[in-house]
Amino acid sequence: MSLPTLVLDWYRASARDLPWRRPETTPWGVMVSEFMLQQTPVARVEPVWTAWMERWPVPSALAAAPRADVLRAWGKLGYPRRALRLHEAAAEIAREHGDVVPSDVNALEALPGIGSYTARAIAAFGYGRRCPVVDTNVRRVVARAVHGRGDAGPARTTADLADVDALLPADDASAAVVSAGLMELGAVVCTARGPRCGACPVRTVCAWQAAGRPEYSGPRKPVQAFAGTDRQVRGRLLDVLRDAPGPVERAALDAAWSDAAQRDRCLDSLLVDGLAEQHDDGHFALPA
Repeated sequence: MSLPTLVLDWYRASARDLPWRRPETTPWGVMVSEFMLQQTPVARVEPVWTAWMERWPVPSALAAAPRADVLRAWGKLGYPRRALRLHEAAAEIAREHGDVVPSDVNALEALPGIGSYTARAIAAFGYGRRCPVVDTNVRRVVARAVHGRGDAGPARTTADLADVDALLPADDASAAVVSAGLMELGAVVCTARGPRCGACPVRTVCAWQAAGRPEYSGPRKPVQAFAGTDRQVRGRLLDVLRDAPGPVERAALDAAWSDAAQRDRCLDSLLVDGLAEQHDDGHFALPA
């Protein structure tokens, strides 16, 4: 069998039962999941996504919500600017697209917060379109199974899209399943560390396996630290604002982090990003 056929059959039989993959999920539900899943594990996203979709089942419902409610509902998913971009995109969909998420990649890319990957993911997974979707997991599967390399190395957008496009079946429905299957394979079997080659559905056609699984020796993406970074400080400050029943005094934020210079810098960045606001009386709160 060919690699795409093996991936398709395996995915249909073995894919994780995630709520945004179920038949009743709308393209809006897929779009919300894609925003939430960026650099965030599935286990953290699932309960937030479920609560979010119950509360805001269509874009116009989210668009009508205050930004403070949106940020509170986002919780600790991280990168909270994604929540505000999703809120802005929902407003544009409600206003310009009749409350229906567009299916066209170009129209999707024109929405706030949606880049090439997210647009293609929504088209493929929300509408079942033949559209190459490339993330880190997919790039690793292709690097190993097709090119015989231990890892993908730095992103090559045009070449990566061409590699995946060459693997997709001609019909939309099968191509969408293969796109999802490649991603799933990289997430749960062909992982960066400790790949489960013995359980891999494509091991018989895998070029990396045939080459003896050579070690990858090319450039690697540096691992991002979290402890002590501005990301952590911003998160601490937002926690104070989210947990408070109303606006808080500056002292409450000062208590969240001991390094005054870093704390002030991060608070300023939250104000600039629209994730917090300062009232005339000097108190701080989530944006209205």
